[in-house]
Formats: sequence, C-alpha cells, structure tokens
Amino acid sequence: MRKTFALQEPLDPAVHARRWVTLGVLCLSLMIIVMDNTILNVAIPSLMEDLHASNTDIQWIIDAYTLVFACLLLTTGSLSDRFGRKGALQIGIALFGLGSISAALSDSVTHLIVSRAFMGIGGALIMPSTLSILTNVFRDPKERGRAIAIWAGFSGLSVAIGPVTGGLLLEHFEWSSVFWVNIPIGLAALGLGFFFVPTSRDPNQGKIDIPGAVLSVITLGALLFGIIEGPVRGWTDGLVLAGFGVAVVGAISFISWELHVDEPMLDMRFFANPRFSAANGAITMTFFALFGSMFLMTQYWQLVHGYSPLGAGVRLIPYALCMMITAPLSARLVERLGSKRVITTGLSIVALSLLTLSFIHATTPYPRVIIVFCVMAVGMGMTMAPATESVMGSLPREKAGVGSAVNDTTRQVGGALGVAIIGSIVTSVYSSRVTDVAGRFDVRGESLARAKDSLANAIDVGREMSTSGTSFIDDVKDAFVGSLSIGLRFSASVIVVAALVVWKFLPARSADALADHSGEAAEVTPGDPTISVAAGGR
Repeated sequence: MRKTFALQEPLDPAVHARRWVTLGVLCLSLMIIVMDNTILNVAIPSLMEDLHASNTDIQWIIDAYTLVFACLLLTTGSLSDRFGRKGALQIGIALFGLGSISAALSDSVTHLIVSRAFMGIGGALIMPSTLSILTNVFRDPKERGRAIAIWAGFSGLSVAIGPVTGGLLLEHFEWSSVFWVNIPIGLAALGLGFFFVPTSRDPNQGKIDIPGAVLSVITLGALLFGIIEGPVRGWTDGLVLAGFGVAVVGAISFISWELHVDEPMLDMRFFANPRFSAANGAITMTFFALFGSMFLMTQYWQLVHGYSPLGAGVRLIPYALCMMITAPLSARLVERLGSKRVITTGLSIVALSLLTLSFIHATTPYPRVIIVFCVMAVGMGMTMAPATESVMGSLPREKAGVGSAVNDTTRQVGGALGVAIIGSIVTSVYSSRVTDVAGRFDVRGESLARAKDSLANAIDVGREMSTSGTSFIDDVKDAFVGSLSIGLRFSASVIVVAALVVWKFLPARSADALADHSGEAAEVTPGDPTISVAAGGR
C-alpha cells in the first residue's frame, strides 16, 4: 500500500541563502538542553548540602526531567509537524527558561523536582524541532547529511562544555547558577531564531491523534519509571514489574491503534523501511552502551583518580573535540563509501575502544585512557551522524517532526536502559567483591553495608578506619575497576550486535544514491501537485 503526501512548496530562496546561519541557531538551541543535562551533575554535592537532598532525591531531581522529556517526545514531534516547528521550538525555549528560573529559585527538593519536570516539557519541544527544521531547510541530501553531522558534533561538544561551565560557576557562585546560565543562552536562541529560523509544517492537516498521544505517554512513562526504579527497588519489586507490565500493554495498544486509525500520530509502516528501523535500532543500542559506560567512567575519573567534577570535565575536552571534528567529516565519508560501511566501521571502532578500556587499572595514567577515549570519539562521530541522517532521510520531509521524535526517543530509552542495566551488573559484581575485601579487613555491620552501597561510601569507610584504611581504599578501588571492566565488556558486546544489525539490515546507500531515490533533487512540474511516497519512506 502506498500513501500520498502533498508536496511542500519550494524552499524560499532567502531561507536557502541563510541555511547555514539557521543551522548555527539550531545548534545554539540544542546546546541549552544538552549542556543542562551534564552541568547539573557538577552541582549534586552542593544540592545535597543546601537542600538536604538524599540519594533518592538527587536521583529524581535528575530523572524527573528525563521522564517528562522522553514521555512527550512523540507527542510534541507530531504537534510540531501539525502546528509549526518554529513555534514549537520557540515555545520550548521559553518554557525551558521559565523552568530554569523556577529551579534556580527552589528552596526545597520538591520545588526543584517539579521545576525539572517542567523543564522536560520545554526540552521535549526543543529537541525534535531542531532536527526537523534542519531537515526542511537543507533539501539537498548531501548538504542535509553534512548539516546533521555538524548538529551531532555540536551536541557532543556541549556534553563536555556542561561540566566545565558548571565547575567554573560553582567556584564563584551558588548551585543556582547552573540554572541561571540557561537564561542568556535561551534569550539569544529566541532572538536569533525569530529572525533566522523559518517556519514549516506538515501540509497534510488531519485530525489530532489524541488516543495515540495518550497511549505513547503512558507507555513511555511506565517503561522509564520501571527502568529508573529497577536498580533502586530491585528488578523483581512489585511496583517495578507493574511499570513494565503497563508499558507492555501500552505498547501493544499503541501499535494496534496506530495501525488501524486513519490518521496516525506515528505511521507504524515506517518501520517496514529497513533504513529507518535498522538505524533506529543501532542508535538505541549505541546509546545503551554509551550512557552505561560513560556513567561508570565518570565514577572512575572522580572516585578512583580523585579528580574534581571540573577536573574530570576538563580532561574530557579532547574526547568532545574529537567527536566534534569527526562528526562533520563522517558526512563526506558517507558520500564516498555509503552509510552502511561508515556506520559499521564506526561501531566497530567503538566496540574495540570499549574492550580496550576494560583492561584499565586503578593506576592507569590519564594519557593512556584519554587516547582510547579519543579513538572511541572517532567511532561515535562516524556512527551517530550518519545513523541520524538515515532515520531522517528515510521519511517524507512532511513527517520530520515525528521522525526526529522517534530518533530522540530511542536515544533516551537506550541511554536510560544502559545506565540501569549496565549499572546494575557492575553494582552486583562490585558488591560481591567488596564483601570479600571487607572480610580481609574485618569490616562488618553498618560499615560493610555502606561500603557495598557505592565506591564513594567505601572510601569514606576506609577514611574512618584507624588502621589499614589506605590499603582498604586501594582494594575497594581495585574491586570497582574490576567490576567496571565487566560492564565495559558487556557494553562492547552490545555495540558488536549493533554493528551486525547495521551490516545485515541497513541498505548500502550513499548520499548520491539517496538523491536518486528520494525525489528531492527533482523539480516540481506544473500540474503535478502531489508525489507518492511509499509508506516505508524513501
């Protein structure tokens, strides 16, 4: 079955002329949410002290944003297609700014959690809008691939900017400064966006799929709740199992509804296109491994090597720079070699890097580790930009908003699963190994429970010991690094699976071949008001 979409009007020559300026504004808009996610980690110690926040409180200060953000992505992406992507972007920036002001003025944990959840609404409007606007501004497939590569590289740089900026702010100001910094960035993005970002929307205006939106929110919310609470409550806890049960029922209901409704929010037949589904699968597994391993490596830098959050952030700048440089270059490689070869090679480099990192020790010098990190950044740069372009290029341009939302949702779900599952594996192994270490040092009772809970607590236990404290700390660090190695090897195996999926299912199309098949490069002839696009995409 084929579905007919009305062809959008030709791009305004003025919009085309300033397309690279538009890209810069979109990257600035993206920066506000990517940086915020990493900058907050630096402020955790201050939050615990000033707001008397517990570990559970801190978890929900971080996860309240993620939960709302991921739940709303499909809905906001669909709404932006319908009502206008520029409007969605600007409303999102405004809401994110208001949430940041509320968060900065918080005087309680509850206030901060609610503010972070409100910021998630703004983030869910911003993220898919940037990519969908980019797709509609860059009509030429080659230029679109290059623009997405720059977008992805800038996202990687923002990840490193966050901790460095946060560390510098906290050296001179209170924790609220990590939220106040969003305001000038947001105002700049709003002002520039008003002048340089064009509006676009899906010309095929149908009914709003309210049941589909509700089902997507319930499904993603229940799934992410189970993922977030699983490591804390235990994977067999009744509430966690209930969350996963609701997610399964919700997913089945959502798919069934979308397949039978006349005007679905997300046309499930898009997944029949191997370019769309294989690329999304690769992104999910890559973020699964990346978030899980980076979560662990953050603890390695700060707890094992003793770097401050600012020090750890500064030392990750080479990693971010390598990704920022490689991502734009990946588009050129795709033009020559095709997306399948480039993505598979990138994933292979990431897998090899993770495997190499699994052999580090507590005393491994920083230069040796960061070299491997930089190699991994090269692999990530070769993977994420072409995979994202494959997702966006496989859909009709009219559906860019929901396509971007699917891309962002797979990232969020994959990342959350990675942190939860890989973190749980490492925690389980670490707990067992610390028990053995504690037995050698006669650490029992409450001290043993604290040491098993986290490496940070184990180090505190060692500092409280009157004798042999230094040896105990060295041994628990070794226990953590040994557990970390297992987690990194598991991450590497997931990336290998992702590479196999890409090699098996992703069509071997270069940008030139895509142009030949997409119809985007063709001029519209008079009297031909529509084009037919297969339901699976181009």
